[in-house]
Amino acid sequence: MDWTTLSCRADGPVLRVTLRRPDRQNAVDATLIAELGKALDLAEQDGGCRLVVLDAEGTTFCAGMDMREAARGKAADALGDPAAELGGAAFFALLRRFTTTPRALVATVDGRVSGGGVGLVAACDFVHTTGRGGFGLPEALWGLLPCSVLPFLIRRTGHQRAATMTLSTLPLTAQQALACGLADELSDDAGQFVRRLAGRLARLDGTVIGDAKRYLGSLAPIGEQQGERAVAEFARLMSRPEVRSGIEEFARSGRYPWER
Repeated sequence: MDWTTLSCRADGPVLRVTLRRPDRQNAVDATLIAELGKALDLAEQDGGCRLVVLDAEGTTFCAGMDMREAARGKAADALGDPAAELGGAAFFALLRRFTTTPRALVATVDGRVSGGGVGLVAACDFVHTTGRGGFGLPEALWGLLPCSVLPFLIRRTGHQRAATMTLSTLPLTAQQALACGLADELSDDAGQFVRRLAGRLARLDGTVIGDAKRYLGSLAPIGEQQGERAVAEFARLMSRPEVRSGIEEFARSGRYPWER
């Protein structure tokens, strides 16, 4: 299979998925969302797969929404409500799939994670970070909110931590992420953590992971209603003229809205 945004490599019970656009800070766009879905298809079709490892090339794990892609083309087409709803719905559906797929997912973070990238991490079953990890939600600086990210972040860290990340826009260090439950392990060697997980998960019957995730999900459900609310709020915010102009100006000049 030809990939544009990532690569996949199977190794026994592990499928390693690597984000491979460091020049674009591994930003989230429609192609990345679609290809992550195809990677999960591969994992689910492989009866011997137990663990999907999500990592990234470069110093940024994922910078969140690709602002330049959002600004590309006519404003009415790129940033209008229908497009925002479509993109928001696809991203939310991907995050939900992370939490329901009958394979365990581990994000191995070695760099900055922002916005939607925090959603990818929070939706994983396990998170490893090195000391270089940093986790931030800068959406409010753009006049936006991390609408699709918050249900998954709240389930991982609790409401108050998600609220302070949203309102302050200040990033968490790796140590802070570990302390609040956003990360499960902090060390310089993600490989050791992955090998330990894979060794344990390989002993499980193939149905157990799916059964566990379904039952655990029922105890703290993230359902269609939450997805609809997230998508509607994201579309509403994206339709604001000041948000549109800020994104378009960034696409033209590289200047952030708060640098004006």
